[in-house]
Amino acid sequence: MTKSVENRLHLKKRLYRFYLKRRTSISDHINIYTKLLADLSNLNVVIDDEDKALILLSSLLDEGYETFVLILINGRTFLSYKEVTTALVNLELRRKDKESSGSTSAEVLAVGRSSPNQRRESSDQSQRPRWAITV
Repeated sequence: MTKSVENRLHLKKRLYRFYLKRRTSISDHINIYTKLLADLSNLNVVIDDEDKALILLSSLLDEGYETFVLILINGRTFLSYKEVTTALVNLELRRKDKESSGSTSAEVLAVGRSSPNQRRESSDQSQRPRWAITV
């Protein structure tokens, strides 16, 4: 890529308009952002480390990441790009773990249910509540 003003303008527009698209993983989002930063660096555009971090944080969707961002920046005087990317990747991993464990819980609940026929048969056998203790 040539180092013209036009190219720098184009890449800076992409940088400042950069945002997380729906259904894009955080890992993919960070990879796209890193490539954009590398393209800018190849044009001798210098972006401060904290600015890289803050632009990345501002690219996140408010509804899914607002609390995460507030917790991450709370009480800090400086924020590094590496800290932000590491925290985002860890957040994505925790969310994936939660989703996979949530589906396992749902499967356990579904397996533990009895069919309507089984419930009728058991209610015919005994009219006492299931929690009643027999001695």
